[in-house]
Amino acid sequence: MRSLYAPWVRTRLRAAPGAAWALAVLVALTACLAATFPRALDRYQDAGLRRAVADAQPDRSTLRLDAPRPGPDMTPVQQEKSMRPARLATEYSGILDSVPAPLAVDPAQSSYGVRTDVPMEVPDTFLARPHGVPARVTLAAQSGLAGHSRPAEGRLPRAAAGTVHRTTAEVEAAVTAETAEKLRIEVGSVVHVPGLVRGPVAVRVTGIVTPREPSGAYWSTASLLRTPALVHLPGDPDRRAYWLGALLLPPEAGPVLLGTAGDPVRYWNLAPDPGGLHGYDMDRLKSALASLESGPALREARLHTDERTEVTTDLDAVLGFYERLDDGIAPLIAVAAFGAGTVALVVLLMAGGLAADRRRAELALLRARGASLRGLTARLLGETATVALPAAAVGLTAAVLAVPDARLLPAALAALAVTAVAALALPLRAAAAHRTVGVHSARTDITAVRPSRRRTVAELTLLVLAAGAVETLRRRGTADGDALMSAAPVLVAIIAALLLVRLYPLPLRGLARPAARLRGAIGHLSLARAGRGATSAILPLLALSTALTTAAFGGSVVAGVREARDAAALLAVGADARVEAVEGLPSALPGQVRRTPGVSGLTELSIAYQARPGGRQQTLPVAGVDPTAYAALADRTDLGAFDVEQLRRPASAKAPLPALASPSTAQNYGTAPFEIRMQDGTFITVRITVVRDRTPALSGTDFLIVDRAGLSREAARPTVLLLTGGGLDGAALRRVAEPRADVRLRAEERDLYVDSPLQSGAERVYVAAVTAGAGYAVLTLLLSLLRTAPERRALLARLRTMGLTRTQGRRLLVLESLPQAGLAALGGVLTGWATIRLLAPGIDLTALALPPATSAPVPAELHTDVLSLAVPATAVLLVTVGVAAVQAWWTGRRGSVTELRVGDAR
Repeated sequence: MRSLYAPWVRTRLRAAPGAAWALAVLVALTACLAATFPRALDRYQDAGLRRAVADAQPDRSTLRLDAPRPGPDMTPVQQEKSMRPARLATEYSGILDSVPAPLAVDPAQSSYGVRTDVPMEVPDTFLARPHGVPARVTLAAQSGLAGHSRPAEGRLPRAAAGTVHRTTAEVEAAVTAETAEKLRIEVGSVVHVPGLVRGPVAVRVTGIVTPREPSGAYWSTASLLRTPALVHLPGDPDRRAYWLGALLLPPEAGPVLLGTAGDPVRYWNLAPDPGGLHGYDMDRLKSALASLESGPALREARLHTDERTEVTTDLDAVLGFYERLDDGIAPLIAVAAFGAGTVALVVLLMAGGLAADRRRAELALLRARGASLRGLTARLLGETATVALPAAAVGLTAAVLAVPDARLLPAALAALAVTAVAALALPLRAAAAHRTVGVHSARTDITAVRPSRRRTVAELTLLVLAAGAVETLRRRGTADGDALMSAAPVLVAIIAALLLVRLYPLPLRGLARPAARLRGAIGHLSLARAGRGATSAILPLLALSTALTTAAFGGSVVAGVREARDAAALLAVGADARVEAVEGLPSALPGQVRRTPGVSGLTELSIAYQARPGGRQQTLPVAGVDPTAYAALADRTDLGAFDVEQLRRPASAKAPLPALASPSTAQNYGTAPFEIRMQDGTFITVRITVVRDRTPALSGTDFLIVDRAGLSREAARPTVLLLTGGGLDGAALRRVAEPRADVRLRAEERDLYVDSPLQSGAERVYVAAVTAGAGYAVLTLLLSLLRTAPERRALLARLRTMGLTRTQGRRLLVLESLPQAGLAALGGVLTGWATIRLLAPGIDLTALALPPATSAPVPAELHTDVLSLAVPATAVLLVTVGVAAVQAWWTGRRGSVTELRVGDAR
């Protein structure tokens, strides 16, 4: 086999090096993009998962294993041994071995030790007593205190191994700087902890320490170790409070906790390592976590520790938060991937078809001379594989280098798929064209060939699939999306392309007759040439239609995301900028802000966040406004516009104030007058007359807006300034307002809505996929024109011998190319518009546009973006005209005789 095909492959590659290099470049580029896509998905999914775990508070993400105090079945010596660090360290190692993969543990932030579970009241009067209530403390002997803290005063506590028992009367301890400050503890202070065996245990403070990583899991899993808490006495009508702090004992002092009244427990805190988590391992990660919480891994951990050990964590909720966000974004990415992948597939098929057409005469001659179809296909496969395999390897290598730290297998499979398509396109196309021996082939003009029954059945099948995918997506949405629903835009584009190809001859036939009556021959000749296009033009039309549909869909998604973020930022701020002070703004500040560069409008508000309506305990935000200025602001920002007379204070002082309310507030209080107690102690009577779901002053679901003229002087004092204007200078505003007031800019607020690498990475991948699809569409157009280039050059040469001028030749090529390009552009625009209209009800952009916990929720909906429809279609027409003009210019530079000889040689 090798000796039979190798000379053929070498000869053919040497005979057409340009075609081989072109195929190699195309395969390398496509393989690189195909391999980069899954690796980019892995990168941003991993980054999103790691950010979600890293941003979660350690008390939620840490896995806490707790075992109660040793049971009475142990002797006192055994109980003390179980509380010593050597035994706890051995158990900790066993727990680490029982943690199932892929759950990764960060040993640097993990810890173990013993602590008292019940706070103990101490009688020492030097400790802070904010309401005369004695302070309470907990004792903790946690591993690694020296490595996670710096001594600020004194020294770290000490205890020799084996010297501390349950009956020990005095031990050493340290406290953090925050605990020392709040509880008034100094180096040398002695805290007497209630004991069970022989009276109080004296805990002498030998040092005050500062945490090295206060926000790390070591200190923040149980934040009481770092920061004391002010706890209110339960059921106390006076709401008295006491300080609760932690005393940090050396690990060897753990047995002394058995002699206290604090109910000691043993614990092992396992901090997850975000760097070891991967988004593609989500299912295994959840299974591992479930196993450790209540499954085989928990049983194994109990074998190493205690049969009563329990595991508590909120890491599963953190993973669920990430998974919901990923599930909302993934279907949108799949739509872009299907679109770009389809266009790339068409380009590879067109490249094979172009090579087959270029070598049609050669292959037909070989078949006529006795070459078998199998042997011919194998030789062609050897040619393409020799070029495609190394080119794909280069593309895969480039993808791996460009996007490191991701899985190799999906990228390799994607590159392999590209290689297979590129290698098989030419052999299969040639096998289909030359399955029968013949030198001359029949005409394959669009106007001459009738669609076969098989083609009709295939088209109807695609139509049913597309209709089912669209209907499913409209009903179920993208939350439960599968491959069929993600391919819905592509299926719609395919159906549109097939329909356009069937309808394509009709307008050409209709225009040919009027054009024949014109004086010039260019119009009639161009229509005749366009009508004689090959039926294989369905591939470029399919690619262009799919690319334009994907570009329109992708552009509309990006526009919808942008508009949703703009609307959410506007709702959160209320205008272009917001200046707010809880206690009221200085009287001179509004004038100073008004003179700041970029400020064109200013509206003063007085907002009482703690107003209490109807004698209820719950609060309701009430904003006092100037009705005229506020109505203008609401109309300008499109946030609940209303008629100014509906909010203006009535002439009678005894009449209730008209109020604008949110739907929930209106439902709770109705339209009858009711009384509100303002923050300054005064009362107003209001009646809801206007209901709006949003308003510039407040962004929550409960609010009330009234005329400031009906408020007391103190209640009407401005607390908020809403600013409008283009090009607001945030730095200048802050220089004027801070520190007397806080400044929030709409543009800065908008930037906060992309708070997850999952969102930003998905958006970049989406834009890249749409851009790649558009690039392949242009390449499709170029390949389509290149396919007919030799025939066009020969035609122009013959016509020039009959007197055709260069200008007429250029016009002929442009007019000949416009019908198909115009059909593709028009079909792409219509298909993109129809696809968006059909799929919009089932697509939610909220997950991609906004953080799940945004304070200003707005609907992020898909709608048609005019620029996304018009720009790609216009680009197709411009590229077509440009290529045709360049081709006519280039042909005009060569002599007619030379061109005709070249054509005859072909």
